[in-house]
Amino acid sequence: MPKDNLTLGVLGEDLATEHLVSTGYEIIARNHKSALGEIDIIAKRGGILVFVEVKTKTSNFFGRPEEMVTPTKQVKLKNLTNDYLSKNSHNGPVRIDVIAVNINSPRDHANIKHFDDLIDF
Repeated sequence: MPKDNLTLGVLGEDLATEHLVSTGYEIIARNHKSALGEIDIIAKRGGILVFVEVKTKTSNFFGRPEEMVTPTKQVKLKNLTNDYLSKNSHNGPVRIDVIAVNINSPRDHANIKHFDDLIDF
């Protein structure tokens, strides 16, 4: 079990990336940084460009991982998505997803939930 939030976050993003690849997504970028912040994963499947926020937790004591995507965070994700699109060409559909990773046991037993289009864009 990771001992700090940074290590936990990286493990969660690794697991989310593996999940996306195993379900047919092409990974375009990870940890894409801009002046506005960072997008965890940018992926593509079936012509849809998908911006993915990954939330990883080791317990649900203070809420489930997907509940950590607050309204403020949602606005930030929309702004990050618009910033990316203004600098990169993409003429197809776009959505913002959330992947919630619960790790309360070894890596092989992580619970991964993928919420398609969880944030209106």
